[in-house]
Amino acid sequence: MGDFKFFNIRSIFGAEPISYDTISDLGSKSADLIVYAIPVMAFFTIWEMVHSWKTDKKRYNATEAFGSVIVGLGNVGVNLLAKTALILGAVFVYNLIPWRMTLNWWTIIPCILVYDVCSYWAHRVSHGNRFFWATHVVHHSAEHYNLTVSFRLSWVQHFKIIFLIPIVLFGFHPVIFFIVNQIMVLFQFWQHTEYIKRLPGFIEWSIITPSNHRVHHGSDEKYIDKNFGVLFTFWDRMFGTYAREEASPTYGITSKIKLSSNPFYLNFHEFADIIKDVRQAGNFRRKLFFLFASPADVATFKQQQTIEKKIQKRLTSWRSSSFNNQ
Repeated sequence: MGDFKFFNIRSIFGAEPISYDTISDLGSKSADLIVYAIPVMAFFTIWEMVHSWKTDKKRYNATEAFGSVIVGLGNVGVNLLAKTALILGAVFVYNLIPWRMTLNWWTIIPCILVYDVCSYWAHRVSHGNRFFWATHVVHHSAEHYNLTVSFRLSWVQHFKIIFLIPIVLFGFHPVIFFIVNQIMVLFQFWQHTEYIKRLPGFIEWSIITPSNHRVHHGSDEKYIDKNFGVLFTFWDRMFGTYAREEASPTYGITSKIKLSSNPFYLNFHEFADIIKDVRQAGNFRRKLFFLFASPADVATFKQQQTIEKKIQKRLTSWRSSSFNNQ
């Protein structure tokens, strides 16, 4: 009994720095869960497609669904290419801090909690900052809500990795970080369906269910910028962004884009609009506005500009007409 130690903090935070020579080993330990899950996701997606075709035929559009699948396959490729660079970055930060956690599988639980709150803010910023919105808009551009929408993940979403740096700064082992990242991505797959209705009260209250996430994809005024959580509803409730699903949402974005299966258009159309707006901006402050202001503010400003131009055009036409009549 005298040798029994109830708690040894060094056994948790006493990890040695990770040698860069072991990067390949870390990659193998951070199993590609998403790649392994592709057959399962494909099965349920095909089942949903067939079921929709046999029943109401309202939940799928062929062009839109094909575009979602192509975007998703491209995203898998981007993730595989970026994996080594992301692991190197995670190891670099991990080695800098003195409170490094050892590789204990139970640390997945606190890592999920920290990851979820960081994801909440990354998601919220992505809706409130036009540059980051451009890395996220592809996910919201579908006007039909089905499992293929979960594949619509931007090819440049890694810009948002800066919001996940606190997870590594907490000292979580890079393997834990990357496994949790994949768990959270996979959890979002089932949220993108209309076939799962509202679940029992406590489940709806505590986690992001399909019902809760349908709200997030709604372009209706009462649903815009609501339910940013990935796993838990706690953060939305805490920060005042939670909304309960009432009427069926209108899906898509408020400024509709053309229906397309072109993955490059779907991924980069907002960046093209930003470049166009920045080039036409009259001064540096206006350029920053078009680049970093909220998408809603930019849309309102551009609408006002359009109205003012129309008024100015009519005034010019009226003055010219009046002058010619004199």
